Amino acid sequence: MQLSLKLSALFVTLIGVVTAAPHPEYVVSDAEMNHWLSTTDAELTYVGKPYHPLSPREAQNTRVVYCNTRNFNVCGGSCTVYNGGATCLSAPGTQCLFATQNVGFCDRGGCGGSCNQFSSCGTRLDNGFCWTPGTASITVGPN
Repeated sequence: MQLSLKLSALFVTLIGVVTAAPHPEYVVSDAEMNHWLSTTDAELTYVGKPYHPLSPREAQNTRVVYCNTRNFNVCGGSCTVYNGGATCLSAPGTQCLFATQNVGFCDRGGCGGSCNQFSSCGTRLDNGFCWTPGTASITVGPN
């Protein structure tokens, strides 16, 4: 009986710990990104590591989609999909982006110049995208 009560208490505690970590509202989940990737008519180019959702190390990666066209509140055109760790992505002509973690977007190459964060996006678009006109590079930080 005592073992049963202790296991029940442990289970309730674990549920509380798992649900206590909120998902930041500005990032998209892997499920949301997968849905967008499978339903978009944008031209997609994949760079970085292949995405393997069952890999235990996949949670350490950040996925970023950045595109060259904004039509009303829709991001599309030619889009690049990055999956990987910390890096500086060359992204001239980027008009909009979204990501599974917070990233920075800069108006100069090499992740220099004036930079802003995805988390403080000024103009949100459909499907979790952020309007980022003038972006030339994207900085992906470590997770």
